[in-house]
Amino acid sequence: MKARVHITLKDGVLDPQGKAVMGALGALGFDGVKDLRQGKFIEIELDGNDRAAAEKQVAEMCAKLLANTVIENYEIDIVT
Repeated sequence: MKARVHITLKDGVLDPQGKAVMGALGALGFDGVKDLRQGKFIEIELDGNDRAAAEKQVAEMCAKLLANTVIENYEIDIVT
């Protein structure tokens, strides 16, 4: 079983890396980019077949290590 985790900055948190990428896209001629926010994608391979237990375990991983919950949100997708 796999868990896919998308981690993004919360609304209102400055994203200097996203702004830098947006500026670079403009410099490369990609006009029309109104806004860009950068995040993280993590894929975790898990033992077992219990979706609820897997989601609970990954949520705990996010809360304790993978995401800074003060400034980041996370979404978990369990894939079998």
